[in-house]
Amino acid sequence: MIRKRLGSVPGIKGLEFNLMQRVLTVDHDLPTTKPIEDALTSIDMTPEVLGQSQDSTTTSIPAPKIPWRRLALAGMFAAVSEALELINEWQVSPFGYDLGAWKISDIAVVEWLPMIFAIVAILLAGFTTYKKGWIAVKNFNLNINALMSVAVTGAVIIKQYPEAAMVMVLFNIAEAIEAKALDRARNAIQNLLNLTPEKATVQQVDGSWLEMDIRQITLGSRIRVKPGERVALDGIVIQGQSTINQAPITGESMPIEKTVGDNVFAGTINESGSFEFEVTAVASNSTLARIIHAVEEAQGNRAPMQRFVDQFSKIYTPAVFLVALLVGTIPPLFLGGVWSDWVYTALVILVIGCPCALVISTPVSIVSGMAAATRHGILVKGGMFLEQGRLLKFLALDKTGTITKGKPSQTDFVQIGQLSKTGAIALAASIANRSDHPVSRAIAENAAENGVELHDVSDFTAIPGQGVSGAINGMKWYLGNHRMVEELKKCSPKLEKQILDLEKQGKSVVALIGDKKGVQALFAVADTLKESSIEAIRELRKLGIKTVMLTGDNEHTAEAIAKQVGVDNFKGNLLPDDKLRAVENMAEAGKVGMVGDGINDAPALAKADIGFAMAAAGTDTAIETADVALMDDDLRKIPKFIGLSRSTYAILMQNITLALGVKALFFALTFMGQATMWMAVVADVGTSLLVVANGLRATRK
Repeated sequence: MIRKRLGSVPGIKGLEFNLMQRVLTVDHDLPTTKPIEDALTSIDMTPEVLGQSQDSTTTSIPAPKIPWRRLALAGMFAAVSEALELINEWQVSPFGYDLGAWKISDIAVVEWLPMIFAIVAILLAGFTTYKKGWIAVKNFNLNINALMSVAVTGAVIIKQYPEAAMVMVLFNIAEAIEAKALDRARNAIQNLLNLTPEKATVQQVDGSWLEMDIRQITLGSRIRVKPGERVALDGIVIQGQSTINQAPITGESMPIEKTVGDNVFAGTINESGSFEFEVTAVASNSTLARIIHAVEEAQGNRAPMQRFVDQFSKIYTPAVFLVALLVGTIPPLFLGGVWSDWVYTALVILVIGCPCALVISTPVSIVSGMAAATRHGILVKGGMFLEQGRLLKFLALDKTGTITKGKPSQTDFVQIGQLSKTGAIALAASIANRSDHPVSRAIAENAAENGVELHDVSDFTAIPGQGVSGAINGMKWYLGNHRMVEELKKCSPKLEKQILDLEKQGKSVVALIGDKKGVQALFAVADTLKESSIEAIRELRKLGIKTVMLTGDNEHTAEAIAKQVGVDNFKGNLLPDDKLRAVENMAEAGKVGMVGDGINDAPALAKADIGFAMAAAGTDTAIETADVALMDDDLRKIPKFIGLSRSTYAILMQNITLALGVKALFFALTFMGQATMWMAVVADVGTSLLVVANGLRATRK
């Protein structure tokens, strides 16, 4: 109805519906929103504009109030109507006395009592249903309210008063129960809002501390966090240290140690210790706020199955109405049928024909699945990606920062000369400490971690393309690559083989060379595998997913890493365009996922059916551009996502099968003369409640 009504308003370009959160986004070029509000009001909608200054993540739309008392009273009147009808049928005294020839039905007013109580019950329970039904019919829309209004009115006309009343009461009670059940699915996302405290302790200009509303806190403010408190905003620790539970953001099960210089995120929990941090993002732009915003937007992106069901229901409902009309008229007109019997059958068909359970089965399942993914630190940008995850056949993975840590570290030490291991490491690290080259930094960091004491270095020199040199205790020392060894004429067949063996393992090799002592040691540095990568690839293989590593590194390095991690195939020496072509080639054989950092791999990520970004705990680029963002850069999240996609789809198909199966069963019972209107209502609404409950199972995955 909204789409049809707003479609006639000039200036409106597009509509996006978030059914679970009851939010309509209108793309328009109107000077004000008044024409939109007036159009919505004309179809009995009550629009509430979300102001431009308000952030959607902080705006809560209250659920409609359910008139339980009025429904209870209507139920009592319907029950009395049913009781009086039974008394009339049984022709007995309500007091249990034999009144001889006088029957209770002899009193004229008693004959009307069932009708009176029934109409009161219908008006108490169904006034809103009639109102919505009339608006729907007026706008040429046959929704459940229109179907139910026609069915109940028809039942009254053919004098099925108690049943008409009971149908209307049962329908509205069930609608209320369904609304409460849907709130659970809605709250699965809304509960994210409760992760951030409303206030934080902020240092003032005079050095004092004051509790402030987080929306008033500016960038650069200094905030203090006590043990047990939730972090209010994103920031960088500037004093103290603590253990932080980051599960709400990254899905990590173990708390993370935080100290000066580390990032903290809004919504995470300070488990022990006290610290102070500097705010790096205001409330509306925190990692958590962006996650919530992304999830809310995702709910508006309908999955293919959801679009199919919506289109199906547009044809299905008018078809049911037409069938009911034919059933109610053709047998009495042409086959000698009894009007009251066939009209009653037609009314039962109208009640059965309600597509509620079918239509509601998809959004509940999809939103529940996305909520479960968010709980595991997987940010899904739309229902279509959650549904397509089950179809992936290939997964292409970038190497650096995806399979590997993206930061070189020392992996090997080979002692060659007469220097002791500690002595060689101290000399190499002393020279490396003066360089900013990644290989030098890895050697220096390894020495620092092992508590090696460094020497003073003089005459430090960087030799482009080879390495560095410096004087220690009056002796010249070099730290450089294979080329430097050859330039200094310190190479030998044995040394050549040792260096080549390490390089074949995908490692960068540097030698410590004394001006007069020759090569004393070899240091191998590599971008090491993440602990989770091997396990993730193993899980993907179990799921039947073929994995391909795409990297710009040379073939030797690519082959070494590929063997270690266990991918099915690899390609080295690739530029961004080469990665794009590789993904295009795989796409010819099936659905392809691409995992990267969201920047360098942008062409391939965009071309893949699903782009997975290593979100580095919520970088702007990852959250805003990826189809799926892994909030803690853990590749094991991808098998989890695929498993969640498969289980969500299974629940979705169970719901659709259940909804259509119950419809088919009751259509058969109706034509056999075994179904009644109240049975149809109970079956229809019962099915709706079952699909909602089943859909909510996805939140526990």
